Amino acid sequence: MEWRPRTRRTLPSVMVDLSHEIVSGVFGADADDTRLDAPFHLYADRADLAKVPLERLVNVPIIVVRAYARREITDGRLGDPGELWGKAVLLYTGRARRWGTPAYREDSPLLTAAAVQVLVGANVALIGIDAGLNDPDGAAREALLGADIPIVEHMTNLDLLPDTGARLTVLPPPVRGMASFPVRAIAVVPA
Repeated sequence: MEWRPRTRRTLPSVMVDLSHEIVSGVFGADADDTRLDAPFHLYADRADLAKVPLERLVNVPIIVVRAYARREITDGRLGDPGELWGKAVLLYTGRARRWGTPAYREDSPLLTAAAVQVLVGANVALIGIDAGLNDPDGAAREALLGADIPIVEHMTNLDLLPDTGARLTVLPPPVRGMASFPVRAIAVVPA
């Protein structure tokens, strides 16, 4: 059965599901399900899934960065760093349309070092992307998680969101000692 985006109307807003369905089981080998990486993923003294502050995960204002079909996401693409503080910065690259195919993993977009510095300096609540975070040397993941910024990978339906005005909720199970797990990500968009 083909996957279709789901939306649910409530008054006075629209809820948009930003998660891929889990098709490979909770512990799928390909790790392409929508998932959250907690700082504990790289740092044993940082927050695991149970300790990520809820302020970074629940009802967080969203900024969507439009980087469709771009190979690199640069600091210039992020806009004014002052507008990013405390926001869920969601990187829309268009990769979700390839999800479930071999092409999904080809030429994933790269978050440049300068862009990572802007995100860390702006103390964003979390980073989300509609692909896997392309991080060949691990520096982007290391910097983001080292600044206690969770990463949500393999999101979908980011094209349905406005650039600003929506709010994000991402809830992992509160498992101690675990660093990464599939999640359900929901955006509430004002009607």
